[in-house]
Amino acid sequence: MDHSVRSPCIANCKLDDNEVCQGCFRTIEEIISWSSSSNSEKQAIIDRVEPLQQRHRQERQSKLSQ
Repeated sequence: MDHSVRSPCIANCKLDDNEVCQGCFRTIEEIISWSSSSNSEKQAIIDRVEPLQQRHRQERQSKLSQ
């Protein structure tokens, strides 16, 4: 059974001026080191980016419903 943490990548990669992906909200350093990170490190990244992803989805939905 595989217990690895799944990448938050949504294959919509575009880095902003701060080198943060506007698709998954990871920093370039987090993206580069993902495959060598421990599951606890990956989970910490997921815990940080999930609220950002949710807020982004809500903002997008709000714009679409206007």
